Parts: sequence; C-alpha cells; structure tokens
Amino acid sequence: MTRLPRLSGEELIKALQCAGFNDVRTRGSHHFLRHSDGRVTVVPVHSGETVGPGLLSKILRDCELSRDEFLQLL
Repeated sequence: MTRLPRLSGEELIKALQCAGFNDVRTRGSHHFLRHSDGRVTVVPVHSGETVGPGLLSKILRDCELSRDEFLQLL
C-alpha cells in the first residue's frame, strides 16, 4: 500500500477539484465540496497545517477515490 503525501487543505482542495468536486460553501475554515453525482466531503483549511493521514483517508473514502486514483490527481 502506498503512503499518502502530506498536503495542506488548499492543495487537497485543488486535487479534488481536478476530480470534479466543487466548493459549494465554507463555514469557518471548513470547505464543503460536492461532486455532480452526489458525493460530498469536508476539507479543513488551517494555515500552516497539513491534513493528517487518518483524515485524508476518511476524505478519500467519502469521495470514493482509491489511493492510486488520488495520487494521479496530484
């Protein structure tokens, strides 16, 4: 199994936008992203912090993306 890279919230949002997700709203530092087929996830964007591997795995599970598919988006 491949290791997931350390990404900031902004970098993660850019990768998910390449996969077809759109930022539909923001509440504080949390960005809500939705795909046209109904998949939804939330990405926290805190300056100077990276998204941890556990949270990144949860976001990928919400988006129904495999690790390999996600790595190709980067």
